[in-house]
Amino acid sequence: MGFSYQIQDQFAPHFITFTVRQWVDVFTRKCYVEILIESLKFCQKNKGLKIYAWVIMSNHCHLIISSEKVPLSDIIRDFKKFTSKAIYDAISKNPEESRKKWLLWILKKNEKIWFWKNGYHGEEIFSESFMISKINYIHQNPVRAGIVEKEEEYIYSSCGDFYGIRKGKIDLEGI
Repeated sequence: MGFSYQIQDQFAPHFITFTVRQWVDVFTRKCYVEILIESLKFCQKNKGLKIYAWVIMSNHCHLIISSEKVPLSDIIRDFKKFTSKAIYDAISKNPEESRKKWLLWILKKNEKIWFWKNGYHGEEIFSESFMISKINYIHQNPVRAGIVEKEEEYIYSSCGDFYGIRKGKIDLEGI
């Protein structure tokens, strides 16, 4: 069995990455991105999730998060479980999904939904400079992927909030 990251301090900020199984480009459709965003908002409102920075790419997302109530690993577990089922169901019910048959096949294993890769590559934020480097990494992700020229142009990111250009889709905690 491979090494699996375990959060030591359940209430400290962490840089987290969630990756879709086999790097499948699911989040090219707005309807699936919205499920992630609404799930994050639910966790903020009901579980004490704090979000400091975020980006949703076509097949993964990065967040800097912490918790004030529920242990962070519990929030992550519940979030991944809920979004796996919700997105899989959305794919199956989407009449406009041209990749439906293939997506439903690839996101299942042994008759069970397997949407996210195992783990979440968490790193505890231990200093202000480390936090800043991870925020920059998050915001530069769409630029490195060639999606936008300027990081603040990407709407599925907290970058617009940081530059004061627009209110993002997710409420952020102050740093």
